[in-house]
Amino acid sequence: MSKRFKIVVSVVITAMMVLGTVGCGQSRKSAKEFSPKYSKDTEYKLSVVGTYSNFESLESAFERFYAHYPKGEIEYTYLDDYRNTIGQALAGQEPPDIYVVQPWMYGDEQYAPLFEGAEVLSDPKLEIDLDCIRSGVRWEPDNGEVLALPVFATSYGMLVNRDIFDKEKLEVPKTFEELKETCEKLKAAGYDSPVMGANTTTTPGIGYAFAYPMFAKTVKDDKTKEADLNNLVPSAGEAMRDSLSRLKEFVDCGCIDVKKCTAEIEDDYNAVIMRFFEGDVPMMLCSGDVVSGTKKRESKSEAFSANPFKYDFYVAPSGDEGGYYMDSVSLLFSVNKNSESLDMTNEFIRFLTSEKELGLMAEEKRLITPAKDYSLDEVYASLSGFPEDRVISFSDTEILDTAVKQFRAAAYSVVNGEMTVDEAVAGYGTIPVD
Repeated sequence: MSKRFKIVVSVVITAMMVLGTVGCGQSRKSAKEFSPKYSKDTEYKLSVVGTYSNFESLESAFERFYAHYPKGEIEYTYLDDYRNTIGQALAGQEPPDIYVVQPWMYGDEQYAPLFEGAEVLSDPKLEIDLDCIRSGVRWEPDNGEVLALPVFATSYGMLVNRDIFDKEKLEVPKTFEELKETCEKLKAAGYDSPVMGANTTTTPGIGYAFAYPMFAKTVKDDKTKEADLNNLVPSAGEAMRDSLSRLKEFVDCGCIDVKKCTAEIEDDYNAVIMRFFEGDVPMMLCSGDVVSGTKKRESKSEAFSANPFKYDFYVAPSGDEGGYYMDSVSLLFSVNKNSESLDMTNEFIRFLTSEKELGLMAEEKRLITPAKDYSLDEVYASLSGFPEDRVISFSDTEILDTAVKQFRAAAYSVVNGEMTVDEAVAGYGTIPVD
């Protein structure tokens, strides 16, 4: 049978993206090799549906699975308008075996069938070892049952040109005071804007990437603020004060030239990467999803191709004691408990979610692995051993999208001098959003 990786733009075909875990609790050096449960001659056909139009890292995982089970085929289908078509696909005549879900879908009546039809992956009978998954991205929404497993994680911070820091004999700053001191030295060395980023209201933009983790830490430390923030109660805006004040200080002290960023970076993804690859930006604010696009663009940048340099991802040092690491889920897989090929679907999941496989997939996609070991991709090595007291996992807060949009709009207004911090705090709930 042909081992093809199919990407089908469709609103009818559905598939479930599955995660299973085996030997996860062990380090990669000592982890047991995957041991197939079934005969190598087992024939099967599995379907996976998701939101990526290009999922090469999953294609690679398929190929590695075929080494154990060569007489089968796994198809990946990209669904247009996934929010509205995944439900149709699951209810169709050929429902998927594996499908993508997102945390924000949980609790929304529209997506209830996705979770009602999901296999409980934490069921001991499945023999899925969850120990390799970081607790911060392990999703147990209600009663401890795991209905979906993380494939990729992400965060917010900055790309750092390590060659510049080596050339100027500087250490990457860990605290806000160190950031200010480092930026002064970099400006003296001829770098007009030591930090750059996209001047947008989006999540990879300057204000969100730098200040939102501090805001989330405020909410994590006082969960009583959460309900009023989500209900857009004006007084809840006070929770933004510390992070917005630090953001304004960051801009005012000259670490970043906002006008230069606006003029030279047209969008929050491709332009951010290509501008960073010019090689003269010490630190570039962004998200992990932006970092995921760097590998493919290295060869597209004439400047980087001519003068390649080493770069890594770091948490932005916004706090007095250090930055705040948002350990966020980027993509989760669920398994269709009504799959006609449930045994082989579980087998693929069991294979896929070993620490090794999760690491390999994340490395190829250049997103953060959900496993405990960050070391496979050196770009994210700085996250290893990050202090737990400054980590905010996606399950630590339940800040709704409406509240997030208010923060993004407030941060953008403060960055661009359209509002003072006091005005942004007082205007919470009424700040115009895109």
